Amino acid sequence: MTSAAPTDLPWGEVWGQDEALAQLQSAASDPAHLAHAWLITGPAGSGRSTLAAAFAAALIAEPGDEAAMRQVLAGTHPDLTALRTEGVIISIKDARALVERSYFSPSLGRYRVMVMEDADRMVERTSNVLLKALEEPPERTVWILCAPSEADLLPTIRSRVRTLRLREPDIADVARLIAARTGVDEALAEQSARLAQRHIGMAVRLATDAEARARRDETLRAVLAVRGVGTAVETAARIVQLATDDAKALTAERDESEREALLRTLGIAPGAAVPPAVRGQLNALEDDQKRRATRSLRDGIDRVLTDLESMFRDALMLQFGQSADLINRELADDIAALAAAWTPRRTLTVLDQISATRTNLEGNAAPALALESMLITVASGRTP
Repeated sequence: MTSAAPTDLPWGEVWGQDEALAQLQSAASDPAHLAHAWLITGPAGSGRSTLAAAFAAALIAEPGDEAAMRQVLAGTHPDLTALRTEGVIISIKDARALVERSYFSPSLGRYRVMVMEDADRMVERTSNVLLKALEEPPERTVWILCAPSEADLLPTIRSRVRTLRLREPDIADVARLIAARTGVDEALAEQSARLAQRHIGMAVRLATDAEARARRDETLRAVLAVRGVGTAVETAARIVQLATDDAKALTAERDESEREALLRTLGIAPGAAVPPAVRGQLNALEDDQKRRATRSLRDGIDRVLTDLESMFRDALMLQFGQSADLINRELADDIAALAAAWTPRRTLTVLDQISATRTNLEGNAAPALALESMLITVASGRTP
């Protein structure tokens, strides 16, 4: 598999998506191949955001203008507007602000580019705000939306964009990338790529963070040990705590640096009291950080559900006599014992309940209660 060389701006960070790369390079260099709106889809960790940023840089900067390309890739070019939500959903206010900016002519570059990551986090009202901008876009504005799949967006949105589907890389390919990027040995790189199920960002984290690996292992072993309602409740609480700790590990340092930067901008010395006149700005920052923490926690629990799916999928594979492609090889003996004790029907019931739990959490169900219900199914083989 080939990919752009690391020094090739703006495509150097794009990896393992040669077909998509060729299509976007053609569109950026030839207006005849350029659509006014694009939807880049692919599984988490497939490189949607990286590819969107590279495409934006190629559209905005003149060929060979590396300074402008680096500015776009850094997110500071005036002709780039990128919406990266850190909340549970994209607010209608943020969508309206994005649409308003889309009607400005480019100030320095060839195009004005509007990037919306996590476009799947729009509710219907927010999607309708975006719809008009996609129906009647200015001549030199290009939209780039990113989402896991086309099905995550309304049909009216899908009909107005050109969809580019990214491929899912092989575990061996991800392992080679992880080893090259982090310097870890081949065995750890392979394990991280496999346990992350090809999610590049998660694989990097598992390869470089022993505590993250330990939390994942503890969670799976705790679920394997669930035997009744009592242990289901205890394990659900433990999973929420582990996900909370994981979220804090990801956000705490950033939260503090943001707070320090804001206070420095406001001219407030470290440790000094915050004057009432600027308290509102600090409160607004704290509100944004709370929303980010909520999303980080939900993403963490969703990752736990993905890990559990992989474990029970392994059990089902063993029940049908397939042992070559297990994800959780480190737990092979425990999973084999579970596969022997359960029927395939019971394993499928648990997998269905994990999917239902994800849906319930997306509907704002209390995480602990949703997980308790799921784990009672694990313990009993029956949906509560």
